[in-house]
Amino acid sequence: MDQEELRLHASSFGAAAAAYAEHRPDYAHDAVRWALEAAPGPRVLDLGAGTGKLTAGLVVSGAEVVAVEPDPAMLAELRRSEPTVRALSGSAEAIPLPDASVHAVLAGNAMHWFDMAVAGPEIARVLASGGVLAGLWNVMDNQVEWVAELARISGPAAVGPRDTPASWRAETAGAHLPGTGGEARFGSPEQRLFPHGQRRTADSLVATLGTRAGMLVMPEEEREAALGRIRAFLASRPETADGEFTLPMQTAVLRVRRL
Repeated sequence: MDQEELRLHASSFGAAAAAYAEHRPDYAHDAVRWALEAAPGPRVLDLGAGTGKLTAGLVVSGAEVVAVEPDPAMLAELRRSEPTVRALSGSAEAIPLPDASVHAVLAGNAMHWFDMAVAGPEIARVLASGGVLAGLWNVMDNQVEWVAELARISGPAAVGPRDTPASWRAETAGAHLPGTGGEARFGSPEQRLFPHGQRRTADSLVATLGTRAGMLVMPEEEREAALGRIRAFLASRPETADGEFTLPMQTAVLRVRRL
């Protein structure tokens, strides 16, 4: 994906902010706990916070949270859902916080949108020495047969290169976090996967997949055809045809320590 396409996808969520807030899953509590366990203190930045899906879990964990989000519509949803959290307009490439002011920086389904050549040094700037940077992604557990078939039918616009456990591991295995002035700022990355799930109906799962960036930027006719194929598949499966079910997922975490 080139930079222009990346910008288009990254900026696609604002128009669907309310749907994103309603349908996107939270993050496994154990995943959040592991991401933070090496942090030297309680101050946490939720970077690219969106509508606050990760923010809410950080609040529950007892962290002192500040959230930063560039999209005005997403930021408005975040402020509505988490009114006690300090929520600021900003981006990974221009973080509106002082040097060494947080002990951890977490990003929920957002780090792949960052321009790490700029964001890496900026994150290093706001992190205290020994602080933690962690990206969290919710991925579909395609070791379950019907989930694997759903991923195939949904296509890459709905189930992308980081949206299953094996593809996430491959995509993030070579994660490179640049420092400043040629000096390394981060240690070696660690990867972990944690069981998770989301209660859905066929209709709400279709709505969830409709909030993926690749779907949001599709021409309307193509998007409706793709969602129609997904809806027909879910109606054909005994696991998903009637009432509520749990979508098998995992929360994937990439964690590094600031040196």
